[in-house]
Amino acid sequence: MTASGHAQPPGACDPGLVLRCLIVDDSPRFQQAARALLEREGITVVGMAVTGAEAVRLTREVRPDVTLVDIDLGRQSGFEVVGRLHREAGQEPSRLILISTHSEDDYADLIAASPVAGFLPKTALSAVAIRDLLRLPNGDPDWGPNEPAGE
Repeated sequence: MTASGHAQPPGACDPGLVLRCLIVDDSPRFQQAARALLEREGITVVGMAVTGAEAVRLTREVRPDVTLVDIDLGRQSGFEVVGRLHREAGQEPSRLILISTHSEDDYADLIAASPVAGFLPKTALSAVAIRDLLRLPNGDPDWGPNEPAGE
């Protein structure tokens, strides 16, 4: 229940634990669908980027708690983008998640070698899936923005 007495929607997280998310994807349709889904489930989408350069700039500006990066960004590789975010924008691996319509098995070795917390199929994207991947319990009042995940 929320403070106003209304039940939270399925998958919604404790309002005291708001994750700030950046979405990096070259599909405006997916960006909008992901934003609507995640915001409905209690994650604040603080920005959306299409390119690696835009993702680095936005990461420095808005300092998201978690960044979702599509593996296939047209002419760019999501693997290159997460490397840049880690090197150039100082984003911790525990805050980077690769997403794709492809199977994780297709990229298992590359995912394991990249500076990310893990992988989520786009079809499984949800606030609960993100929190599970980052090992963040729903409603943990001790975890706050820009603190190491899972500690």
